[in-house]
Amino acid sequence: MDFNNIQTPAYVIDKAKLIHNLEILKDVEERSGAHILLAQKAFSMFAVYPLIGNYISGTTASGLYEARLGHEEMGKENHVFAPAFKESEIDEIASICDHTIFNSPSQVVKYASRVKGKTSCGLRVNPEISTQEDHEIYDPCAPGSRLGITRSNLDKALLDNPDLLKDVEGIHFHTLCEQNSDDLETTLKGVEEKFSDIISGMKWVNFGGGHHITRDDYDRDLLVRIVKEFRAKYGVEVYLEPGEAIALNAGYLVTEVMDIVSNGIDVAILDASAACHMPDVLEMPYRPPLKDSGKWGEKPHEYRLSSLTCLAGDIIGDYSFDKALNIGDRLIFEDMAIYSMVKNNTFNGIALPSIYCLEEDGSTKLVKEFGYEDFKGRLS
Repeated sequence: MDFNNIQTPAYVIDKAKLIHNLEILKDVEERSGAHILLAQKAFSMFAVYPLIGNYISGTTASGLYEARLGHEEMGKENHVFAPAFKESEIDEIASICDHTIFNSPSQVVKYASRVKGKTSCGLRVNPEISTQEDHEIYDPCAPGSRLGITRSNLDKALLDNPDLLKDVEGIHFHTLCEQNSDDLETTLKGVEEKFSDIISGMKWVNFGGGHHITRDDYDRDLLVRIVKEFRAKYGVEVYLEPGEAIALNAGYLVTEVMDIVSNGIDVAILDASAACHMPDVLEMPYRPPLKDSGKWGEKPHEYRLSSLTCLAGDIIGDYSFDKALNIGDRLIFEDMAIYSMVKNNTFNGIALPSIYCLEEDGSTKLVKEFGYEDFKGRLS
């Protein structure tokens, strides 16, 4: 990879690695019979939607705009879930989405009969099975969660309205975050214990996202077995909604060293920002992988990597290198396709990174660049 001639900061999508992930997902689809959908909340680079659509079944969305994007740019199966839908948007959503998944009985009552015949209606359930240890912020089964209805609350709603589910054709659960298929197996047992009688009357069940299917240590054979056995047991279609797995390790953020300052430690000022260009670094938090670097103390030259913003805590992480950094050096952060472009912002008037594709022949192609008007256009 030679990224010395591209404009920084820049996201670079590695097409060969993207295809590698897609081939894995296609194999899982074919062996399991599941429908795999791109969760656009993790990766929405629609320039590669035609490529993605050659391998998997479609897209899933978290609201109207994502639903429109999937409908317009991939044009295959298109699903949507949101904690609540706006009255002004529900008719358009139903017209472009194959499945519309509601979060509560009140949303079902308000909209299901209205959109019947246009879209297949679903209800999100909460199995109350937490399998996460490190990412509590992403645990939909945590106490007090607003996502999905518990069995006890569903039973109360059915007592008040026995016909509540008459227009509901599927159920949805989503409990995982960057997890393996053994956690899905644990979750599914809880789902069956609480909702098997409901599942028996449904046409489909959506297993949600968080499945790290393309990770090297992911047990794909177990996933295939789980899906096949579930489909055979209940006679339903099964949907999986991975986001990260689509573009896992398939992108980079290329940045340039703008300056180096010292205050007890050496701090490299980059033209990339955690706050603006990789918000998950601060939200998760985590230390993103950096090509040709080591942990603090592992290599002889140590630097804290920071950015051009005025936010004192805009720190990407502490790294070490074989050689001293110099102003003008290029650094390449890895695994930067997911939750980067979809979450970036222009805080401090910092420019959005350009977007490039690294082609299979090793050449780079500019897909999109951004300027002042993109910053100004979000303001008034």
